[in-house]
Amino acid sequence: MTNELLFGLGFVAVIEGLVLALAPSRLEELLELLRRMGTEKMRFLGLGSVALGVVLIWSGLR
Repeated sequence: MTNELLFGLGFVAVIEGLVLALAPSRLEELLELLRRMGTEKMRFLGLGSVALGVVLIWSGLR
């Protein structure tokens, strides 16, 4: 269980690091878009991401 958790956290760190290293200007544009987005839209986007992640994890465990 611990190995999988560490793998998952490491994978997220690699992906986020690649975004920062390869496309920092695009990340700034995305952050500006998020600043302009309303709270309810951000909450909906976050809940949708969580739901998608749960479905992907659940389907991978089957």
